[in-house]
Amino acid sequence: MADLLSNEELLLRLEIEDFLYMEADLLDEHRYEEWLDLFTEDARYHAPMKRNVSSKEMDKELTRESIEMSWFDEGKDTLEKRVAQIRTGVHWAEEPLSRVTHFVSNVRLLDSGSDKVGAGEIRVKSRFLVHRNRLEDEDNTWIGNRIDTLRRVDGQWKIARREIYLDQNVLLSKNLTNFF
Repeated sequence: MADLLSNEELLLRLEIEDFLYMEADLLDEHRYEEWLDLFTEDARYHAPMKRNVSSKEMDKELTRESIEMSWFDEGKDTLEKRVAQIRTGVHWAEEPLSRVTHFVSNVRLLDSGSDKVGAGEIRVKSRFLVHRNRLEDEDNTWIGNRIDTLRRVDGQWKIARREIYLDQNVLLSKNLTNFF
């Protein structure tokens, strides 16, 4: 049986869960500028592609960051440009804006204060389901998990790194303009 969490660990997990749920609300309400404020200036936003590989080659399942193609391999500056493009009102894939719902669950604290993260940082794993409906007949669902590195900046949590692992290796949607 797993060790019981201390009150401090439980409170930290609740704080992180509230942060992730608030972030989902910002995205669902198209409050993208406020969402961007949740990222550090040096943030990385990465979603590798998955390959169909044998069980003996699982170490080759994911494409490598900055070396091979990814669904996303961006910094905060690119995220800001994507939001600016959506805000033009003429973005073909987001005019009118899609109806999007983000579900976040299975939030677990992975590392805090360990060698894997810096001081004031914590690694968090969560599951997500994102549903998007566009126009009359476009309906998409993405499922997967994320590993976030969150950093305390001026007493507030900020996303320093987001790793997005989609459970699909082929995406059937017409575009991938939404955020995870």
